[in-house]
Amino acid sequence: MQKTKILNYINVFRGLAILLIIMGHTMQFGDNLTHKISSELFCGGTALFIFISGFLFQHLSYKFEYKNYLSKKWTNVILPYLITALPGLGFCFLCPILYKNPFLDLNPIIQTPILLSIGRVHNTPTWFIPMIVIFFIFSFLLIKLEKKNVLYKILPILFLITIFVPRGSVEFENTIGLNNLDKYLIYIRYIILGFIHFLSLYVLGMYCSKNKQIIDKFYTYRLVLWILMITSAILDIYYNIENFTISKTFLTLLVLGYLKHYDEFILSHNKTNKTLDFIAKYSFGIFFVHWYWFFIYNQIFNLDNVIVGENALLLVVIRFFAVAILSIFSLFIVKTLLVKINPNINTRKFIGI
Repeated sequence: MQKTKILNYINVFRGLAILLIIMGHTMQFGDNLTHKISSELFCGGTALFIFISGFLFQHLSYKFEYKNYLSKKWTNVILPYLITALPGLGFCFLCPILYKNPFLDLNPIIQTPILLSIGRVHNTPTWFIPMIVIFFIFSFLLIKLEKKNVLYKILPILFLITIFVPRGSVEFENTIGLNNLDKYLIYIRYIILGFIHFLSLYVLGMYCSKNKQIIDKFYTYRLVLWILMITSAILDIYYNIENFTISKTFLTLLVLGYLKHYDEFILSHNKTNKTLDFIAKYSFGIFFVHWYWFFIYNQIFNLDNVIVGENALLLVVIRFFAVAILSIFSLFIVKTLLVKINPNINTRKFIGI
């Protein structure tokens, strides 16, 4: 069977999605209404990542074989996750209070498997990895339901679940006073709720991949999608709903529609396309390391995660660019060193790129 190539507009989308992920962490500012608005604008990038994961899963499903699929996910996802976890584990052990490690009273040998299995503590964004592993495990079922023409028929039900089963949140402060087992169960619950909450986005990604012609309609009906996205965002802010997923779903469809519509235009501008392709290729590595640079940057400049004050907007913009550039530069250095040590090395196994 002929090899299926990754579509350029999806590749570009992958690069834009990681930038939104970084924005969600670095560009929260202001208090009260301003903070709600900044959170609504920049948070919720996980929805885009989940959609892309579902899209690519279906796009490459022509060669799906369960054992081989899991083996590749171990190599390309789990292994680099474990290796890039080392700085986060170091922070957890060396400065547990500053790094907000709720399991600081446990022996590091015991802590390590606990932290790696929940992701969120040692490297906040990587709670995504234990969650996406659930998708990997049930991948055979998704393929089977698709072939039986059942999967996409239940999409409306899945989106109702997304609306009424929020992903929730888990903060260090909420674990104070609990025993370690209860703390661990809180994080596990967060991961499971994330899977339930985002299942609709993953299946939607699969549906759009299976029916690629529908993407053109996203551009045709872009005005409707803009209205729906803005309306859902306003409702989030008005009712103080920190869910973001519905508005980001409409954003996903909008961006996808625009990128496909202007795909030839992007391809014809070589420098622009190469830049976007570069970011896309580094996206998974950036995902793994940007939180470390975010933490280091905050410590150096004595900043909180949410910045307030009259220069807050300027400061978060600077922080965003600093974290993004430091992440890319550090990955480039490590990749270059690994290749010099062994020109035949697969660096994706180590740092995700």
